[in-house]
Amino acid sequence: MGILVSKQTKAIVQGITGSQGGFHTRLMLDYGTHIVAGVTPGRGGTQVHGIPVYDTVEEAVKEHEANASIIFVPAPFAADAAFEAMDSGLKTVVIITEHIPVKDAIQVMAYAKQNGVVVIGPNTPGVMTTGECKLGVMPAHVFKPGIVGMASRSGTLTYEIAAGLSAKGLGQSTCVGLGGDPIVGLSFVEVLKMFERDEHTEAVALIGEIGGNLEELVAEFVFTQGYTKPIVAFVAGRTAPPGKRMGHAGAIIMGKTGTARSKIEAFEAAGVSVAEKPGDVARLLAEKLGKEKYI
Repeated sequence: MGILVSKQTKAIVQGITGSQGGFHTRLMLDYGTHIVAGVTPGRGGTQVHGIPVYDTVEEAVKEHEANASIIFVPAPFAADAAFEAMDSGLKTVVIITEHIPVKDAIQVMAYAKQNGVVVIGPNTPGVMTTGECKLGVMPAHVFKPGIVGMASRSGTLTYEIAAGLSAKGLGQSTCVGLGGDPIVGLSFVEVLKMFERDEHTEAVALIGEIGGNLEELVAEFVFTQGYTKPIVAFVAGRTAPPGKRMGHAGAIIMGKTGTARSKIEAFEAAGVSVAEKPGDVARLLAEKLGKEKYI
């Protein structure tokens, strides 16, 4: 049992009949995720991988008592899909879609906050509680059940660092991709609080990148509130030139705000260990947790 998703999660896939929705539905089913229905307007009554498809989320929830949704819907329509999921009573919504218009994303997050809904993403690889539930697009073979919670702004770096943790024998409890767009649902601080309460998580790997101030807010939180579990951070984009977007819409330096150096200095001032390379994260966590136990 991890944070956000578990064996008890009953998920619907919005956009299940699309190429990405159908492909990743198969992989999520293979992992053991309990997908109960799909939704594509106009395709109700059909099936994808044996999963019944409905025209609306309301129908799917009524028939199957779902409690989560994952959205594979093109950017112009993704916000409407999220509103539909929230209006149908779903409390966990994962938005895989990237480059949703900023105005749409702001409205989705405001509505989610008003209604007590957790939004993961947009532009996220999703969330995974290892060995139980994968609500996303992560390559399952690099993840192993373990004790390290992962919170990340980068999908590919999540996979690389997870592979390093797995090779070290540490494994992961739950992995959360915050998303790479400028406006996202969960923050690092919110996920850290969840990990602190989670008995299956003994340490945290935090994967940040240039742009925004999410990492600085973590440093402020740790410095002022304290944190009971070891954290190792990695910040991507050390050599990024100012004013250039680097991969993610949210990864852009404006002036002195959001640079890798400002984030690293904030972490170090708060006592958070910062890895120089992705491969160093597993080593630093192993040292913090008792190196001889994991090698």
